[in-house]
This record gives sequence, C-alpha cells and structure tokens, in this order.
Amino acid sequence: AGLATGTAFGAAALGAGPAMAAPPGPRKGDGGNPFLEGPFAPVPFEVTEFDLPVTGTVPKDLTGRLLRNGPNVLGLEDPLAHHWLAGDGMVHGVRLRDGRAEWYRSRWVRAKGTAEKLGEPVRGVPAETDFPSNINVIGFRGKTLALQEGTARPQELTDELYTVGPCDFDGTWAGTMSAHTKLDPATGELHSVSYDESTDYVQYVVISAAGKVRSTRTIPMGGTLLMHDFALTGKYVVLYDQPILFDLDAMEHGQKIPWVWDTGRPNRVGYFPRAGGAVTWITVPPSYISHTLNAYDDGDAIVVDFVEFPAPFSADRLSTSAPPALVRWTVDRTRGSVRRTQLDDRPQEFPRVPDARVSRRHRYGYTAATAEFLKAYGHGSTPDSAFGNGLVKHDLDTGRSQFHRFPRHASASEPVFVPRSGARSEDDGYVLSYVHNPDRNASDLVVLSAQDFTGKPIARVHLPSRIPLGLHGSWIAGT
Repeated sequence: AGLATGTAFGAAALGAGPAMAAPPGPRKGDGGNPFLEGPFAPVPFEVTEFDLPVTGTVPKDLTGRLLRNGPNVLGLEDPLAHHWLAGDGMVHGVRLRDGRAEWYRSRWVRAKGTAEKLGEPVRGVPAETDFPSNINVIGFRGKTLALQEGTARPQELTDELYTVGPCDFDGTWAGTMSAHTKLDPATGELHSVSYDESTDYVQYVVISAAGKVRSTRTIPMGGTLLMHDFALTGKYVVLYDQPILFDLDAMEHGQKIPWVWDTGRPNRVGYFPRAGGAVTWITVPPSYISHTLNAYDDGDAIVVDFVEFPAPFSADRLSTSAPPALVRWTVDRTRGSVRRTQLDDRPQEFPRVPDARVSRRHRYGYTAATAEFLKAYGHGSTPDSAFGNGLVKHDLDTGRSQFHRFPRHASASEPVFVPRSGARSEDDGYVLSYVHNPDRNASDLVVLSAQDFTGKPIARVHLPSRIPLGLHGSWIAGT
C-alpha cells in the first residue's frame, strides 16, 4: 500500500508532513475567475506517495521521471485580481522503474516570492525581479531546472523536486532563460532566446554540453516585446517578432498582465545562422505563435510547425477571435517569402515532437485537445464531435492524424513521447500524459503506445491528487 503525505503550504522545507487524505477537488465560484475553478483550481498541499496503484502494466523500459510544471497559486487574497499565469509554480512528478510507479511528488518551486509566502529562507541569490517559476521543467546535465521567462532565473531542483536555488551554470551566466529552451540532440547544447520587459532586445544563449555558457548574442528588437518561444534548426535560429509589447499603463486600465497587442507594429519572422551572421527579417500576416512543434532545414527553405492563434491575441484575457490550430510556415530563404499551410484545423495546444527530432526533420508530432482549456480561453463549449478531451498524433508526411479520446471532463495535459528501448522508427515508443480522472477527482498518468495510438492505454498510474491543468514538462530518463 502507498503512503500519502502532505504539507499545507510547504510548512516543512524538506520533510514530509502528516499522513492525510488526498487534497480536495476543484473549487467553484472563485469570483468568476475560470483559472481558479474546475480543472485549473490550485491544490492546497504538497503530496508524496509511494508504490502507486496501476491499471495495466508499466513497460519495464520506462525508467525515469515524468515531470510537469504549472501555476498553483499560494495565499490568494483577491480572486478577481488574480491572473492564472502569475500563480506560484508547482512541479509534479512520477518516477517509473522496473515496471513500477515508485512515487508521486508535488512540490512548490521555492522562487523568492514563493519561499517568502511559505515562511522559508530564500535559496541562493535571486534576480532583482523574481517571478514564480511556473512554466516548464527540464533535465540538463544531471540537473532538474524549473523555468520561467522575463526576469526570472532557472531554479535548480533535486531529483525529489526540492528547490536548491537559482542556477548560474557554474558561474557562467547571471541572466535569465526562456521557458522554451531547445536541446540539440546531436551536440548536447542547450539553446535559449530570452527577453526582459525592461529592455528592447532579446538574448540568444548557447550552453555547452559541459554545462557552461559557450556563447551569447544580443539582438535589438526595437521594443520591449514578449517572445515566449522560438525555433531551432540544424543551421538556423528562428525568431518570432510579434506585436505584443510591454505597457505598464495597461495595468492602470484594468489589465492584469501588462502586455498589449500593437496593431501599428508589423508581424515578422527572423532567422540567422547558428554559427553567427545577420538576422534576416520577413514580414508575415498578423497572428500569435504560442508554441513551436519543431523546425528543420529543407534545402534553401526553413520549415517551422507551430500552434497559431489568430490576431489580435490578448495575453491578459488569454482569448482571441478563434481557437488555436496547427500551422506550418515554409520560409523560402532565396525569395525572402513565407508560405503558410494549415496542417490541422482542430483546436489544440502544447505541441511536442520526440526529443531526438528537435531541430531535425520530423514526421510525427503530438498535441493536446482539451475542452476545458478552450472554454477558459473564452470560446465557450464546442461539440464533442469537433473537439473534446484527448491527444492527437499527427503524421506530417501523410497529412493524417489519430485522436485518442478521453471522457468528458478528463482534461489531458501536454503529451510527451518516450522512445522504446531499441526503437527502430520515430514513433516506436510511448506517449505519456497526465489526465484528470473525473470518477476519482484525481489525476492519472496515462501511458499510450505511439504505434497503437487510439488503442487502450498500456497503463494508468493512479495518483493520490489532482494535477491542475497547466503548462509544460519533460521526461527525464534514467533517474
């Protein structure tokens, strides 16, 4: 039998709290804020449980941790004034080994503000402005890093998800990093394009396979813009210059997040050689690129696949005129033009390719379709025949896709592909996702066969707690 323990507001920095039942389910009626109720509602405790129950069989070649980060606000005073993306980061993780689900843990990331709320000492030396580390969590050179963007530094965690403090890569970097870094599988280098709302440039940083900053580059942007993601190919870095600018005056007019769409600023895509060289900019029709699926070189062209929202996009309300779709840009470097192709018109988000294909040509991609997420974005309910709760597998060579459907209210998080031991093809492996189980009012870690995508899950690991619907994570093998 498993042992569930929890700490309310992280009262013990490293110790387990008293044995307790699973945290309560989603709250309702939090002042009409959709990101404080239903599947987004924060959980009030840190939880640890060992020897998790499993339906089905966990493949024995799945050895590692599936980690997920997302907002889980602490000490909320005014629900109406709260913005979901300002919530304190909480990392959730399940460790799989030898066909067993050894543990589940949830821990708040002790960034400066979060540690102070918990009544704990601040770990390390934070940046002057330190936002909650609530967007992503990755593994790099044996370190587990919780990522934010803007003025926040990466926070290093232990294997058991306790916070060590800000990471400076052996003293070689005092700046910030993007939440969507790209790890080149061929070189082992980590690439980041980061921005700061107090500057009019972005910084491209390359961290070597040895874990130290190898190179940096400052790229003037002519404004304090939001650059949430970028793309990487084998030869080029691709930038999204979207007209979302930092505007403090917007807060005085009721906006919770001071980023506004500037209709007078052009929308551009830029690219420059990874080895160095000038940035080439091409104007494109207005849209908002939320997340990159992947990018690769194709002769004289650069192919970029991503999730796109129509313009104008509201970073404050998380809404737009239509739901997001999967889109491809083919950037013709010879002609200086961009061809847009809509790959799939179903509403979807959180695109992923196998880690081994990042910056290389890919055939398959995976996305999440979550009805509750779409409703929170302001699009109301959509018929299940068109959009529900599930995961999508895209075959970009054939143009076909497969949909693994989950029951109503079983909201699915970002899908993560893990190759099978001895894999012989790009999709020879497993797709892992945290999925809300409405029957238990808790979450399951669902393991699908990527080559039998619509079939019955190979395994369901039953967690003792609900994981709020949120953002990004990683599979960290071998730990």
